[in-house]
Amino acid sequence: MTPAGTPRQRRKQARPAELMTAALELFIARGFAATRLEDVATHAGVSKGTLYLYFDSKEALFKAVIREGIVPVLDEGAALVEGFAGSAAELLRALILAWWQRVGETPLGGIPKLMISEARNFPEVAAYYDEAVITPGRDLLRRALARGMASGEFRHLDLETAIDVIFAPVLMLLIWRHSLGACGCRQHDPQSFLATHLSLVLQGLRPL
Repeated sequence: MTPAGTPRQRRKQARPAELMTAALELFIARGFAATRLEDVATHAGVSKGTLYLYFDSKEALFKAVIREGIVPVLDEGAALVEGFAGSAAELLRALILAWWQRVGETPLGGIPKLMISEARNFPEVAAYYDEAVITPGRDLLRRALARGMASGEFRHLDLETAIDVIFAPVLMLLIWRHSLGACGCRQHDPQSFLATHLSLVLQGLRPL
């Protein structure tokens, strides 16, 4: 019997994470349709048979990338909302900046652009992304905005429209970074962009 904690065991336990990392890199570089499971296996340095021990399809692999990469960020956001003692403005700022730090500044930031470009061809994958990421992400912003409106810190607006308007520039920053920005076009400075965006948003949310 192999003793616990040997390099062989650690390697086996590490394989799903290594496969997900390889898959994310290829999904972002090539797109979902053009990425084959054998390419992921080769990129991760394992056989295709080894990959199938953990993931039985490309869709399952993509869902695992989302589940292990982005869902924990949303769970942290939910915990932040629950225990936050500051103002609604501070909470909204913290949620957006945390999202950028944990997703936007990492390879995971390429997934929104990937979903927008390929959602119609892979509706099952798009539905999973909507359920696992978009819906809970909107809920976090909804709760922060509702808190501010209830306390009088924010003026009353249509919540669903406000969520779209507030997050759209952040989404555009991600898309630009992984499209035109990656092709040598002008890159935005994320810190300056987000600081300006949040300043405008918070000013616009103040009661008239």
